[in-house]
Amino acid sequence: MAASSTLAIDIGGTGLKMALLDGDGQMLGERVRVPTPPKPVGPEVLVKALAEAASGVSSFDRVSAGFPGAVREGRVITAPNLSTELWAGFDLQAALTELWHKPVRVMNDADVQGFGAIRGKGVEMVLTLGTGAGTSLFYNGQITPHLELAHHPIRGKKDYDQYVGRVALETKGKKAWNKRVQRVIEVLRVVVNFDHLYIGGGNAKKIAFDLPEDVTIVSNSDGLTGGIALWRAEAAAAPAPAAAAEPAAAEAIPAAEPAVKKARKAPVRRKPRT
Repeated sequence: MAASSTLAIDIGGTGLKMALLDGDGQMLGERVRVPTPPKPVGPEVLVKALAEAASGVSSFDRVSAGFPGAVREGRVITAPNLSTELWAGFDLQAALTELWHKPVRVMNDADVQGFGAIRGKGVEMVLTLGTGAGTSLFYNGQITPHLELAHHPIRGKKDYDQYVGRVALETKGKKAWNKRVQRVIEVLRVVVNFDHLYIGGGNAKKIAFDLPEDVTIVSNSDGLTGGIALWRAEAAAAPAPAAAAEPAAAEAIPAAEPAVKKARKAPVRRKPRT
């Protein structure tokens, strides 16, 4: 049986990137990139944009998606660079499953990038520098529960997003921004005690200082190729019967609206007031 092909998606604040991966996580052909719709971006608009972008990708067996916010079991908790108000509680995994009639896994984008970057030894951390700042943490190749460190104060009232995000780079300038990134690295070193830190994201290329030996800049493509890790457990197990028949090639990209409506039907679990 041929290895499964995976449509890997990296949802960013400024761009939506896609690539087809083979069974080993290697890219097949060129990646696709389209601009993220103007903010605020709600689920209906984003799912439609993903459907349109994927229309140029050949057939695939499953989907991995990295989302810029906290995600739990495929459901979005926060979306600071899109609009948390519009996204909180939305089951993106269910919406994309309904859209493509394929198995889907959704995880925080920095977590997905980490799977593509890490070596699987010791305490490894990923810091992404793009529209905002994302982080993920691994121990001996195993991911830890996601922490939204990007929204923890780093300097005065500024969180990591505000301190080293895209707006800070544009308003403060490259020199001041680089000093801030240096400070962030040292703060994370003290807080996390990482064995290695990997820096990714679109603005990682703006770093203009010498990095210590335990800090490495990694390729942006890790945010796509890391998506294969979301399926390692399934690949190791016996294949299960498909939940629904796959659509014909001409029907591979159905309308996005029904998928979004179904994803909104599931109730949002809230903690009881004390």
